[in-house]
Amino acid sequence: MTKVLILIISAMLFAGCATTAQPPAQIKRITPEELALLLPLPVATVSLDEIINDSKESKTPEQIIEKIKASNSRYELTPAQTLDLSRQGLNIKVLDYIHQSNELAKQNAIADEINKREKERAAAEKILKRERDAARNSYYDPFWGPRFGGFYGHPFYRYNRGLGSRFGFGLNYGYPFDW
Repeated sequence: MTKVLILIISAMLFAGCATTAQPPAQIKRITPEELALLLPLPVATVSLDEIINDSKESKTPEQIIEKIKASNSRYELTPAQTLDLSRQGLNIKVLDYIHQSNELAKQNAIADEINKREKERAAAEKILKRERDAARNSYYDPFWGPRFGGFYGHPFYRYNRGLGSRFGFGLNYGYPFDW
């Protein structure tokens, strides 16, 4: 009987010491639908036909690229469209610029979203830290500090000034080094 009782008590003690494992950190991922909303839509104010016509009119690739930059045009080209434009005589430098500018715009949009989420996370973390610190300090006093004096009453209460005692009614206790 005593062995059973000791076994039950020891089982209860070991069960009380058992801890649960921490859940793994959750990573908030961007869904494909959110990604589609984040990425900027390609806006082409200069059509691809105009670019091909400029190329056939023997304009330099730099002039065509400047025209695309000035119009702030962006194109979402498939590999088949890229091959077709190359066959129609569009210079490879222009095609490279079109692809690079499109990728750069996508990267900038994603980086902006990451920065926005990081700022939101940092703000939430700051609020949680402030709440944690306030909860840890159960003796928080909003009037403690330089505005009201370190020991209540520095600017307002100096009852015992000149009375020979620097200690009076708990006010001005040792303020500032005038024991």
